[in-house]
Parts: sequence; structure tokens; C-alpha cells
Amino acid sequence: MRKFILAKPVDMSGGFKDFFDTIGLTGGGLVTKGIAAVIAVIAVRMMMQTSSDPKGALRKGSMAVGTLFVAVILALYGDTLFSTVTEAKG
Repeated sequence: MRKFILAKPVDMSGGFKDFFDTIGLTGGGLVTKGIAAVIAVIAVRMMMQTSSDPKGALRKGSMAVGTLFVAVILALYGDTLFSTVTEAKG
């Protein structure tokens, strides 16, 4: 019988550093993803709290969609956007 292997074994004896290196995140990248997740939760909460007034609901809904868009952009490109801030030379 043939042995089926999905992925090669990875040594994780270094703890969290090895794990984050494996998934391709640094400390700054992890913070950026965390901030984006918090903003996304705020945007979803804003969407849930739309009023019954059509004009107010449209205003609040569009603001929530804009906030969600910012969260998605931050999650996708946040490490690139903030790379100039974290790589200070001194």
C-alpha cells in the first residue's frame, strides 16, 4: 500500500517565529491583519445598525461599505503600505 503525503513535515521547534515564517507573516504583518480585522468587524456592525429611514440607511450603509473596503485593502496591501514606516534607517 502506498503512503499518501499531503505536505512535507516542517520543524516548528522555534515556536511562534517558525509558525509565522511558515505562513509568511512578520510581526508587523500580523498587527496589520489584526487592525484590518477589527475595522472589518466595525464595518459589519455599522451595516447591522442601519435605520428604517431610507435616506439615513443609504448614508450609513454606504459609509459601512466604504469602511469595509478600507479594511479589505488594508488586509491585502497593508504590509506594503506600512513597509516604509517600519524600515527606518538611523
